[in-house]
Amino acid sequence: MTNKISIKRTIIEGNAEDYRLASTVLKNLAGIPKEKSGLQSFNEKPDTLSMDKETVRLLPFAGEFLKPCPGTRSYLCCGYQILNVGTNCPLDCSYCILQAYFNQPSLRVFANLQEELEGVSRFIGERGNKIFRIGTGEFTDSLALDPVVRWSAVLPAFVERHKNAVLEFKTKTTRIQGLLSCKNRDRVVVSWSLNSPYVASREEHGAPSIAMRLKAAARCQKEGFALAFHFDPMIEHKGWRESYQKTVELLDKYIKPKRIAWISMGCLRFMPLLKPIIRKRHPGSCVLHGEFIMGMDGKMRYFKPVRIEMYRFMRNLLSEWHREAGLYLCMESKDVWEESMGWSPGDSEELAAFLDQRAMRILGASPL
Repeated sequence: MTNKISIKRTIIEGNAEDYRLASTVLKNLAGIPKEKSGLQSFNEKPDTLSMDKETVRLLPFAGEFLKPCPGTRSYLCCGYQILNVGTNCPLDCSYCILQAYFNQPSLRVFANLQEELEGVSRFIGERGNKIFRIGTGEFTDSLALDPVVRWSAVLPAFVERHKNAVLEFKTKTTRIQGLLSCKNRDRVVVSWSLNSPYVASREEHGAPSIAMRLKAAARCQKEGFALAFHFDPMIEHKGWRESYQKTVELLDKYIKPKRIAWISMGCLRFMPLLKPIIRKRHPGSCVLHGEFIMGMDGKMRYFKPVRIEMYRFMRNLLSEWHREAGLYLCMESKDVWEESMGWSPGDSEELAAFLDQRAMRILGASPL
């Protein structure tokens, strides 16, 4: 994967061109054909499975820009806050839930972000006794479009105003140039989604290799950024132990075990609707080869013993590398925690408190 982004068209919906971020995008895409259209419904479902990943679609977002992660009572949730900056990304991972969750074409960028941040700022400021762990990587890759949209020039300065907030840029890419030129680095975490080299090469289409991601992470660490890593979704495949061990060996090769904010683990889980989409869009994928059951959240999951075995294996490897890495499980039950991790938060609030404490200790966040 190179740092060149293949964009062939820009669509401007409604009055998106009136907003500051639109000016940045259009300037960076000068020479790319652009067209205007009426504002489409955010929930509109196209008839095609094509994700149209070479079109940037600028539109104002009418929903809430800051929302809690949509967890479920059945599993422990970390209390993450999602900042909605856009949806979809240029990568094409076979397992990507956005294929079914939105099923909307094109790379959607919310043009009114900067204007709406003032309201988000007031919301955070009015809740000074709460730590906000904020991320932009839930519905898009945080850095894949950064050379075009320059989120890295807007969001760190916003977070710097709030000592009770931390911001996580979550990516699979090596597009860190904007971050490296950013002066606002307080309470900013740069995190990478990692997998086994087997999965990365077969299923994460358009993404750089694990080694390339970790080299980018090492550069950010050298520049003073705190790091985090996410082994999610972990996928069972032939030789998975040896392959995931190779990733941890690369982690040890490139990254110093210091100022690691947290490392999450989560096994593959998906809505049933995603299964036929994967088969149609990625017929050579291995992600559906395992045996699955319906979880308490309505998503398909590996059988519990399989998940426990994978988590326990990775916990042992990662704990050897760094005993204070802040390991946690994403959307798992207390019994899976206990059997795989050797301990369990009592509830979602306790897990959130565990990560808030790390944000305060490692990143300097503090309630007012």
